[in-house]
Amino acid sequence: MLQTKDLTIRFGGHVAVNAVSCVFAPGTLTAIVGPNGAGKTTYFNLISGQLKASGGSVMLDGHDISSLGVSARTRAGLGRAFQLTNLFPNLSVFENVRLAVQATRRGKHRRGLNLWSIWSDHGALVQRTDEILATVAMQDKQDAVVASLPHGDQRKLEVALLIALESRVFMFDEPTAGMSVDEAPVILNLIRSLKNDPTKTILLVEHKMDVVRELADRIIVLHNGALVADGDPAEVIASPVVQQAYLGVNPEDADSDAAPAAAPVLNGGRT
Repeated sequence: MLQTKDLTIRFGGHVAVNAVSCVFAPGTLTAIVGPNGAGKTTYFNLISGQLKASGGSVMLDGHDISSLGVSARTRAGLGRAFQLTNLFPNLSVFENVRLAVQATRRGKHRRGLNLWSIWSDHGALVQRTDEILATVAMQDKQDAVVASLPHGDQRKLEVALLIALESRVFMFDEPTAGMSVDEAPVILNLIRSLKNDPTKTILLVEHKMDVVRELADRIIVLHNGALVADGDPAEVIASPVVQQAYLGVNPEDADSDAAPAAAPVLNGGRT
């Protein structure tokens, strides 16, 4: 469904993402990991259109979308959630989702914004909004102003918006960042439910390796903007390149009789 070919961006003389080529298939969750400054979020920004690539391309369903802006990529099916929530803070939970549903339907039918079209679609919009709020378990907070919500609920609402926009590719950049121990499982359960849909492609930037091990079907590792490992989570975590680059372990010096090293936390030791 999604592919990057030699995707590259330079800031002056610094190459932040260096010719990264990857294919992401429907029905899979790929975790993108690496230390601070590895290029993970920059790679995300190139895919979703927040940054313009210096070279290479982004393909969706075999079509080159490299020239499209953020909104056009969103309409094409790329849904992006950010480290900081991107919501309408002064509107209610219900209105945030309804507006996303309305925008999606208007985009499909190419209708102009007029009172008659809004009124004629009102019942369907409300019904679909209710369904999405039920999916993310926020019916009881539908009248709450978004700015009054705790951080965990705002992250849930952001997932609701991606569902409302009928995204086929879901991109999560540290979805549990800033969440309490009680809040994090809720967003992870939402991602887990999305993963059960074989038509969805999920990309996840996450530093917490327990989350990565639980959710990921595949891990790719970026280091200094380059792709250095790609494959099964257990194999990638245990690979010499990851052990050496992120744990400072030289495989040749390791004691073969010693117990296996703990799985790395790929962010300079931060959990």
